[in-house]
Amino acid sequence: MTETSAPSSEAAPTRDYSATLNLPETEFPMRAGLPQKEPQLLARWDEMQLYKRLRETSKGREKFVLHDGPPYANGHLHIGHALNKILKDLITRSRQMMGYDSNYVPGWDCHGLPIEWKVEEEYRAKGKNKDEVPINELRRECRAYAQKWIGIQAEEFRRLGVEGDFANPYTTMDFFSEAVIAGELLKFAVSGQLYRGSKPVMWSVVEKTALAEAEVEYQDYQSDTIWVKFPVTREFGGNTTWLDRIQERSRQLSKIGPDAAIEHNESLAGASVVIWTTTPWTIPGNRAVSYSKKIAYGLYKVTEAPEDNWVKVGDRLILADALAEGVFKQAKVVAFERRRTVTAEELSSIRCGHPLQNLGYTFDVPMLAGDHVTDDTGTGFVHTAPSHGREDFEVWMDHAHELTSRGIDTTIPFPVDDDGFYTKDAPGFEGKRVLTDKGEKGDANQAVIDALAAAGRMVARGRLKHTYPHSWRSKKPVIFRNTPQWFVYMDRSVDGLTLRDKALAAIDSTDFYPPAGQTRLRSMIENRPDWVLSRQRAWGVPIAVFRNVETGQLLPGPQFDRNDDYAARLKEAFEAEGADAWFADGAKERFLAGFVDNMDHWEQVRDILDVWFDSGSTHEFVLKHRPDLKWPADVYLEGSDQHRGWFHSSLLESCGVNGRAPYNAVVTHGFTMAEDGRKMSKSLGNQVLPQDVIKQSGADILRLWVASTDYWEDQRIGKKILDSNSDAYRKIRNTIRWMLGTLKHYDGTVVAYADLPELEKAMLHKLAEVGVDVVEGYTTYDFKRSFASVLNFMNIDLSAFYFDIRKDALYCDPKSSIKRKASLYVVAQLFDALVKWLAPLIPFTAEEAWLDRNPGEGVSVHLELFPAIPAEWTNPDLAAKWDKVKKVRRAVTGALEIERREKRIGSSLEAAPAVYVEDADLLAALDGLDFAEICITSQIEVTGSASPEGAFRLEDGTPVGVVPKLAVGKKCARSWRILPEVGTDPAYPDVSLRDAAALRELGL
Repeated sequence: MTETSAPSSEAAPTRDYSATLNLPETEFPMRAGLPQKEPQLLARWDEMQLYKRLRETSKGREKFVLHDGPPYANGHLHIGHALNKILKDLITRSRQMMGYDSNYVPGWDCHGLPIEWKVEEEYRAKGKNKDEVPINELRRECRAYAQKWIGIQAEEFRRLGVEGDFANPYTTMDFFSEAVIAGELLKFAVSGQLYRGSKPVMWSVVEKTALAEAEVEYQDYQSDTIWVKFPVTREFGGNTTWLDRIQERSRQLSKIGPDAAIEHNESLAGASVVIWTTTPWTIPGNRAVSYSKKIAYGLYKVTEAPEDNWVKVGDRLILADALAEGVFKQAKVVAFERRRTVTAEELSSIRCGHPLQNLGYTFDVPMLAGDHVTDDTGTGFVHTAPSHGREDFEVWMDHAHELTSRGIDTTIPFPVDDDGFYTKDAPGFEGKRVLTDKGEKGDANQAVIDALAAAGRMVARGRLKHTYPHSWRSKKPVIFRNTPQWFVYMDRSVDGLTLRDKALAAIDSTDFYPPAGQTRLRSMIENRPDWVLSRQRAWGVPIAVFRNVETGQLLPGPQFDRNDDYAARLKEAFEAEGADAWFADGAKERFLAGFVDNMDHWEQVRDILDVWFDSGSTHEFVLKHRPDLKWPADVYLEGSDQHRGWFHSSLLESCGVNGRAPYNAVVTHGFTMAEDGRKMSKSLGNQVLPQDVIKQSGADILRLWVASTDYWEDQRIGKKILDSNSDAYRKIRNTIRWMLGTLKHYDGTVVAYADLPELEKAMLHKLAEVGVDVVEGYTTYDFKRSFASVLNFMNIDLSAFYFDIRKDALYCDPKSSIKRKASLYVVAQLFDALVKWLAPLIPFTAEEAWLDRNPGEGVSVHLELFPAIPAEWTNPDLAAKWDKVKKVRRAVTGALEIERREKRIGSSLEAAPAVYVEDADLLAALDGLDFAEICITSQIEVTGSASPEGAFRLEDGTPVGVVPKLAVGKKCARSWRILPEVGTDPAYPDVSLRDAAALRELGL
């Protein structure tokens, strides 16, 4: 600091001028007290009927509809619910304020196993047998259970700040909803897309029902693994003569030469194909062995092995070359030799015997080529049980015609029943159990292993820990079993297109956020099997059709000529009584009467629909039937797991009946993890409950977390993260509080744009830029962008720059000052825009601030629209100039920060730095500006000269040097600026001339 520029001594001020300053005045508290304030605002919104007012004020506007994916009505909300519902509220609130009629109708999924399971648990606790309870009594208790949780969850959603029609939500158990769901199923039946078939499905022995992929989760599970020999019983399909074989061998030998003759001439008869499986219990269901044309196979002979080994010296085994060594190691074989190559052509023509021939499995086991076979693990061959696996079923059916022509029975057996017991289709094991009713391993695995060992067909055994499907409700493993179910065809043509064709076309016509969602959903539709709809439970909408036991004909169906009459009868009954009508006494006669001659030929289907069909139909009974909504929806938003759930089922249901998706856009969010990246769980003690966050900090803090996170990916939450959001909130609140206090002095004067100082114009340009970012962020569901734009603008451009500069004029200038009037006008514009843009993000705080500025009954920021930014505010040339001004200012503030740190000055008003601007463009940008005011110094000297040695410079290379100096003059007792002019007005000897003028206007 240059000593010769030190300020002169001054006498202590004789007057206290604080009362003459236009300091901020507000009752808007610094401490938010959100846990107490938010419920008060909720009560106010209820009292003023905010939802109704929103609908009234937006009548006639273009509709924007987010259709709510229904949460399940069976428990308190968790953090995933909070993330989901807040995101939806951000969409609907922002679209409403963008000028749409954006009505949000919440909904609930009410049917299905989880609720029925809870009611059954209550029965068990009371010693009550569920099977002895009349079905409609059970259904009534399920309905009551769901209704209880709908009420609880609705209040919890509203506490998050979610605005919607909670007085009239939709539920899948509403009588009208059940009527529509049942009617949608009839459309599939009438069009010929519904059929009853037998396929392997995921089956819960514990819950005694089929499960969809969306109803399972994958958990670690320890399986018994076995390697089993399938003896080769015939070569060349058993249909060629010995002469044919000799001639074929001769042709082979002539091509490969005598040295390889022995290798290629060795017969496969008596050898064994070896398979590996993690489900020994499926061996009784085996009907084939699959191989791959892309894998290299060899015939191997055991030359040394322990005497008590399952695999003996002399055994010849056919294995994938890449896996042979590992198999022999597992089998405890000491030495072996590779005898020859086994070609895919040879494999296709041999037949094996079943390894349990001695128990009555005397049929041939063909070899089938399959793309699902790999040589990553196992043996290179896949034991194929079409009763117990999707790929097994598909490869069996792909070869069905060929197998039939070769005299092989292609009937698929039913080896396991609903309770997990072996049936008569598993001879030798009938009565053994795969899984118990508690989901524990039964005795089936060991019984099969023992039988294979006794038959001399075992090669090795082991155990493997791997992921395996479990029911998401009971948390117990499921099995794959062949069972009659109701399906919708994916590949049967209706009007020239299959359901798969329509769904894929619909995906291509849908916008996805993020775009990867499109690829994910497309791959699922491309590869999914026929849609299994049936569940063997009580609480749900029935598959309300009848089936002719002799012909298999469906009523209603393509061959029935009174489908509309039947649908009308069903609709009338369900709307009046709900789906309970289907299960009431006399239902068969009630619904069939007048449609068939002999009711004995028809069976009433008692299965219920998969709940995904219920929720997949919501667009029909919500969007199409509510006049305040529209079909299709503009957007669906759910977690990324719903690509296989609600997005998926809604797509298939709508494409099946409407030929297109029920949505125009799909938005997905990831899952919420703990702060350390681990999954949340009670056992780890790392759960974050929304109720706890609200109680401690308020819902707006939770909403800021949602708005600030990259929700398209998995996100994290914890104390540190929430503390960071609280810090951001405090900065926002303090900025709002300062604006409110400052605007207490604003009389509403509008200053024409042309009359505004450059700084105000620059701020309005920046406001216009931020507005574009905010609206584009809301439009593209990039809420992080909207929030970051507002937060950075408030912190960097306003608090740390514009407000910091203009506080002097706002506090100290005369009321007649155009600069002060202009600044007040601009602060009013800033407040109006920022609070509106923040309203979807932090609705409670935005409302509190709005009411402080605009008190009155019926007033709400949520009834406002986003501000329309005048085109004249956009001034890129001026903005570019002020970017240069800021660049020079950063060099000055950097130099003064060192002076403060070294305690050579107390505040920047004690300084009068010399600024050397060595760039002509930067220097020109400062022309005509009060740069001392911009740098918040009392004086400043700006020159285009080269910087002297030792001048402060920014490390980024900005061509500006700064030499700090002390301001010269006396300190103004009112504004604290140090100026030579202080004391030159005899009427006000202790203030600057500007402050003297202000005091005169005040009459002091």
